Amino acid sequence: MTSPHQGQGAGTNAAPLIVTAELPPDLHSWMDTLRRAHFPPERNHLSAHVTLFHNLPPSAEAELRDVLARFAAGPPPPARIEGLMSLGRGTAIRLASPAMLALRADLADHFDTLLTAQDRAPPRLHVTVQNKVSPQEAKALQAVLAPQVRPADFRFAGLALHAYLGGPWRLLKRWSFRG
Repeated sequence: MTSPHQGQGAGTNAAPLIVTAELPPDLHSWMDTLRRAHFPPERNHLSAHVTLFHNLPPSAEAELRDVLARFAAGPPPPARIEGLMSLGRGTAIRLASPAMLALRADLADHFDTLLTAQDRAPPRLHVTVQNKVSPQEAKALQAVLAPQVRPADFRFAGLALHAYLGGPWRLLKRWSFRG
């Protein structure tokens, strides 16, 4: 058996595919620290991430690899931390990026017939730092984090493809923006 990093489609079997936008290292580290501190540990299988697509079929892996590589050849999309976002039973850091939303829209057009209802819905770019807690816990964390989460500009670092393993994800490939 080959490594999932070698051949196209190698090693994923029937795992649904997830596409994420990669944060720059400093922001990823900060947001991942928040996630580790506030996400219920028994449910925290992932590091901080920005999901673009939640559930693409494994049969699309080879094509996804080609398309993501092509998109990553462009410039890193500018973005901005906007503040906190309530998830009802959780807390996220809200991001704004017209350029990333345009890139995602192009990807959605390309893979239109493969999209689930969730992936057809208008995206809300964010990084979840807490989820599946009581609304009271979520509101308490939002009150604590509000003064710490300040608007700031950044550029996305790249794109990544993952296989969903029923909780944890397996990284299949990362592409850094080059433009």
